[in-house]
Amino acid sequence: MIKNVCFLLGVFCVLAFAKAQQNPTSQPIKNDSVKKDTTEYFYIDGDSVSSIELDKVMLLQDLNFDSRYERIRYLLLKRKVLKVWPYAKMAAERLTVLDQRLASLETKNQRKKYSKMVEDYIEDEFKAELKKLTKTEGQILIKLIHRQTGDTAYALLKRLRSGWSAFWFDKTASLFDMSLKEEYLPETVVDDFYVEDILLNHIIDEKLEEQEPAIEFDYFKARSNWKDYERNLPPTYDSIQLAARAQRIKEYKEKKARKERRKRK
Repeated sequence: MIKNVCFLLGVFCVLAFAKAQQNPTSQPIKNDSVKKDTTEYFYIDGDSVSSIELDKVMLLQDLNFDSRYERIRYLLLKRKVLKVWPYAKMAAERLTVLDQRLASLETKNQRKKYSKMVEDYIEDEFKAELKKLTKTEGQILIKLIHRQTGDTAYALLKRLRSGWSAFWFDKTASLFDMSLKEEYLPETVVDDFYVEDILLNHIIDEKLEEQEPAIEFDYFKARSNWKDYERNLPPTYDSIQLAARAQRIKEYKEKKARKERRKRK
């Protein structure tokens, strides 16, 4: 599975490889590239007042959780989102470059060889980091790749490799309860909304570098839907979910302790 993820990310990192194959060239400054003064003036009581268009600013209130369990889920997701965001962002930045490079190659064999070279190069570069991703982090990464490229991981693999490869990669992913066909749907999927809220808050606070999504959705509609979701949770939701979480933690600790005992023998 990790090799498949390495390829998926690797093809988006082609710029680092491509730059090593090309000599930098200087470009003349075009006349139309000089920024023009777009200041507008308004006249009030005979005096001119300048008006300059400013960047849009979004102000978000923190989510007010009624459910303790949902708040815990949100906080756990935050760390995972911040960990995988750089990879998803990199995917979008490199995809256009990859497409351009492949389009410049004349034969299918050349394109295949180039993709293989990139895959091997990037696998060596990122394999150690990607191995550290948990199943949940892998699921988030697949979602964010759709957010940033506009294509599912499955569609990208099908286009960049083949439908057969995409099919088997997706079958392999299913063994880990993952699907390369997953889409990013913050308006209807609660976990996706949490991911979006985490991203926006960290971008606003300048803790993450902004990158526009390649798909369209309405954050405020998603937020409204989330409020409805919370209001409709059954009264016993927290007690049931928190008890189940406590049991999972207990089983995890017991499993870890057994492994430690086996190592000491």
